Formats: sequence, C-alpha cells, structure tokens
Amino acid sequence: MTMVKALDEELSTYRIELTPATQNFHIIKTFIENHQHLRTGLLIAVLLGTCMVIGDGILTPTISVLSAVSGLKVKIEDLHEHYLLLLACVILMGLFALQHYGTRNVGFMFAPIVIAWLFSISSIGIYNIFRWNRDVIKALSPYYMYNFLRKTGKEGWISLGGVVLCITGAEAMYADLGHFSQRSIKVAFTFVVYPCLTLAYMGQAAYLSRHPSNIERSFYMSIPKAVFWPIFLVATLASVVGSQAVISACFSIINQAQALGCFPRVKVLHTSNHIYGQIYIPEVNWILMLLCLSITIGFRDTIMIGNAYGVAVTTVMLVTTCLMSLVMIIVWQTNVVMAFGFFLLFGSIECLYLTASLTKIREGGWVPLALSIVFMAIMYIWHYGFRRKYEFDLQNKVSIKWLLTLSPSLGIARVPGIGLIYTDLVTGVPPIFSHFVTNLPAFHKFLVFVCIKYVPVPSVPLEERCLIGRIGPREFHMFRCIVRFGYKEVLTESIDFENQLVMKIGEFIRTETHIPEGSSGHEQSMDGRLAVIGSPTPESLKMIPLENGDDDDDDDDSIGAVISSNKSPSIQSGHNLEEAHSAHLKPRKRVRFEVPDLPRVAPHVRTEMIELIEAQEAGVVYILGHSYIKAKKHSSFVKKFVIDVVFNFLRNNCRGPTAASSIPYLALIEVGMIYRV
Repeated sequence: MTMVKALDEELSTYRIELTPATQNFHIIKTFIENHQHLRTGLLIAVLLGTCMVIGDGILTPTISVLSAVSGLKVKIEDLHEHYLLLLACVILMGLFALQHYGTRNVGFMFAPIVIAWLFSISSIGIYNIFRWNRDVIKALSPYYMYNFLRKTGKEGWISLGGVVLCITGAEAMYADLGHFSQRSIKVAFTFVVYPCLTLAYMGQAAYLSRHPSNIERSFYMSIPKAVFWPIFLVATLASVVGSQAVISACFSIINQAQALGCFPRVKVLHTSNHIYGQIYIPEVNWILMLLCLSITIGFRDTIMIGNAYGVAVTTVMLVTTCLMSLVMIIVWQTNVVMAFGFFLLFGSIECLYLTASLTKIREGGWVPLALSIVFMAIMYIWHYGFRRKYEFDLQNKVSIKWLLTLSPSLGIARVPGIGLIYTDLVTGVPPIFSHFVTNLPAFHKFLVFVCIKYVPVPSVPLEERCLIGRIGPREFHMFRCIVRFGYKEVLTESIDFENQLVMKIGEFIRTETHIPEGSSGHEQSMDGRLAVIGSPTPESLKMIPLENGDDDDDDDDSIGAVISSNKSPSIQSGHNLEEAHSAHLKPRKRVRFEVPDLPRVAPHVRTEMIELIEAQEAGVVYILGHSYIKAKKHSSFVKKFVIDVVFNFLRNNCRGPTAASSIPYLALIEVGMIYRV
C-alpha cells in the first residue's frame, strides 16, 4: 500500500508548489487523521457543499429563465401568468433536451452572448445614471453601506438576504464554475464583469430613486423603449448560457464524486473528442429537469425562488471558505495565522449574508436545505456502504502464499486464456477469488489482478497510467495491474483496454530483468515490485490492426513469431454473436500481436511473450465479484435499514460495475458472494 502511494505521488500531474513544512502543519494533519469524528465531520461538510452546488444547478435555470421571460409583462400587461409559466417551462425543457449534444455545437455562441449581455446592462446603467440621478455614484463609498446598516439595524441585516442576489449567479457566465484558469477569471472579473455589474446596479438604483413603485421589475422598466426587445432577447439567451454553465458544473462535480466513491454509478458520456471535460450524464440531466419544472410550477414566484437561491449560494461560499482554509494549512502548508486571517475575513462576510438568508427559510429558503438533505443522504449512504465493503475485502483478503500453494496436485487446473480479476485491493488476493477457486477449481494460464484506482489529481497521462507487477515465480504467470485515473476522467472502452493491457504486460516481461527482486520468503516480495509501464518500444510486442477478412495466420513469413488463433468453434461463435449484438454501438477492433525477432530479447522472455500471445488468442475473460452486502445479524436497526434497504436499493438501481467498465457480457464471469458488514 505504501509503495503504491509513493508511486502515485511521483505522477507528473501530482506536482504541488509547497512552502517549507511547519510544525503546525503536522500537528493539525495528525490531529484530523487520528480523530474519526473530525474526518466524518469533514466529509459531511464536503458533501454539504457538493449538494448545495447541485441545488444551485436546479435553482439557477429556474430563476434565470423565469426572471427573463417575466419581462414580457412590461410590454404585454394583460398577459396571463400561466402563459409566462408555460414559456419558461418550454425553454427549460428545450435547454435540458439539448444537453446530450454538449456545448461543442453551440459553445461558439456563448462568448458573444455574454459580451453582448455585459455591454447591454452597462450601457443601460450609464444611461439611467445620467438621466435619473447622477448622485448615485456616491454609493461607491463604503460609508453609505455602514450608514445604511447603522440606521436600519435588524431590518437592514435581514435585507442582506436579498442584496446577496446581486453578487450570485454572475460567476456562472464568465467563470463556468472553475472550468477556466485563475488568470482568465481574475482578468475577466476585474476589468469586465465587476465594472459592468456595478454600472448596471447603479443605473437601477438611479431609476428607482425616481420610480420607487417599479421595484418589482426595475430592470425591464428602466430599459429605453427603443431597445427593449433586443435587450429582452439578449437577457433570455444570457439566462440560457448561465444555466448551461451551472448544469455542466453539476455533471462535472457528480462525475468527480462518483470517481471518489461518493455517488452512485451513472452513465457518463463525452460530448467532445477535442475539448477535455465536456460530459453529459443522462440520468442526472432528466432528474435536474424534473426538479426544475417542479420548482417553477410549484412556486411561480421569482422572489421565493430567489430566497432559496440565496441560501444555496451563500452556503456554498461559506463551505468553500472553510475548506480552502484547511487546504491552505494542510496542502499548501501556509502559515496558520495567514490561513486563519483568510477564514476570518471572508467567513465573517459570508456568515453575515448566510444568516440573513436563513431568515427566509419559510419563504422558500427551505428548498435547497431539503434538496441537500436528500442528496447528502444518498451520497453518504453510498460512501458508507462501499467503505464497509472495502474494509471487508481488506480484512478477509487471501495471502499471496496461499495463492502460490495452488497446484495441479491439489486438483487445480490451468485453462488456456487470460483471466482478469477485478478488485479494489492494491495488494493481496480478494476474497472473491478464493471463493471462486474453492467452488470451481480452475483458473486461466495467465492471471491478472486488475485494480481501477482513482488518484487525487484531475488526470493521469497515458504513459503513466498503468502499474504492472508480477506475483510469485515466473512460471505461475500471475500479474497485478493497477490502472490509475484522475477524478475528472472516465474509464476507456474495454476492447482497447484489453489490447493495451497485453502490450503493457509484454513490455513488463521484457523489462522485468531491470527490476530488483527481493527474497522469496516475504509476502511483499511474493507480490512483486510494481513498475510504471509507459509507451511501447521497438523491442516490445507489436500490435497490428486487422482489416475485415484478414486471418490471424496470414503473413507466415513476417518478421517475428505470429501466433494463430486457437479458439474453439463455440468460443468463436460466441464472440461473433457478441460482435453482431454490439455492431450498432461500436465496431470491434481486431488486432494480432507479434514478438519482435531481435537478438537482444532473451530466450525465456521470448518464450513467455509467445505464451502471452497464445493466451490472448485463446480469449480474455473478465471475473467480477457480484457481492450481496448485508448488515450483521446483531447490528442496530438503523444500520440494517441503511445497508439492507437504502444502500441495496441504490445499488440495484444504478449502473453495475459491468456497465460502468464497458465489459463485454459474453466474456464476463460474475462470482456471487455475501458480505456481512
């Protein structure tokens, strides 16, 4: 475990600029690690912030679209609210229906729309300032804010729950919630967004100083009549852009939570082959749409939705500040006094806005709290259940020594082919394999324990993705493969992974002589030393794509040994059936492998490479555990309800590991086993 962690920290994307470590850093980190309740509280805080972001993804499209279409009441005064509601629902359904196309087809329009929107509101603001009240420029002085709170007291503090809406939502259009670099966000906010928003709100304040009765629709009422319809169109398009950004952020954060084991498995689709990070999650998309429509139809009032929106956004701000303070101390190793000053400065301001927003709980503020409680329960129970499953695997894993004692003299047969045993463990043998061998005393000639591991970096370079190691002596043909992904990445197709895995193992066999071997009397040495296997070299196995109609035993006179297919007719027909069944999805990539005929390749290495190709031609089988997780008989009622009812319900209704890993069903063996946790 320690060796794998050390290799993870050597990733090129793991680089962090650190200041010299301080004693306070070690004290705080050790204190958190040694107290389970603190770690649980930290997890709950992270999940709360995540769920509030998801709630933001529900409320932002609702309030943005409903506010935009409400401007029609300014021009068409007798327009019934039902028609406005219907128009808002149509726009929302169209917005979510187009999500599966991704932003790549319409993304080129986003920047012009946002620029047009910011230019429009700033121009209208300047117009209103000079027409209605130029003295409003004095409001830039902090004295007026202090004087306002001093005079109004409690009522002024409560009004901050509405004032906070002036600073929320703007980041969705220009920052895309973290999808751009720090420098671009700083420049955009300082020189474009902040001045434009300031001018817009100063213009509305100038207009309201002369028309206080028009406060409900002050923005649309302050627009000059000659440019009303163009501004209305730009406002509607800007609401769609802002909604699109927050919806994309929901997809991104749910994908990352899923990778870290904090969200049920869902289908993740990439909508762009060129731009990294553009994804689409169908299940989440339709759930968000239904919730948006429910809130739009249920409330029909932008004021109540705004109250809910304020609670969600201010909670996200406060949680982000708290977590950022911990990151400054633990990750960046910043001085504790500086981190505390950061928390005190921003946290006090955010607490002021959050407490003001919480006073509106009865007026719509309960919505994000209710949504966050539901999503938090789902995420925490999912994480708790799989954490218990992993601990069961860890406590009941089989030693490598037991695996090496299996031999034909005990009735264990080795059949042709490659067996890929999927496990969550990076060391040892999972209990599901011992359960399989006990009931079916046979396994494949080449055995590979595959662990899909997510590391705390956004992405892992392809040449650093695979860790390969040997288990036991060479003649056992047992390997361990740890495939590392970043939390923003999605698993690759299994057919390509199958071919790449054979290439990686072949490269490991060739370079194994350069890896120091330990004594055979220790468990760690029996499990082998892991090595990062990068891009293939000229001395590695050659993977040659086959055109339609080519056979594996063509080109007998080619350089190197070409191994012909020895699949049985029943296996071959099964693969043909699988290919025909999945032909409408993606054509199967057919390849053959060759061993390079080079004098530098040792005879025993060449022999094992040939045996590897023979095993690959015989077929690759995926062995997965199909575990049934049950609470122990003497567990409390709450634990039994959480594990036996809620967790199993989520597990039975989300994507299984087979679908999540895109494993071909005809090459799959599932081993059932009951876990008592």
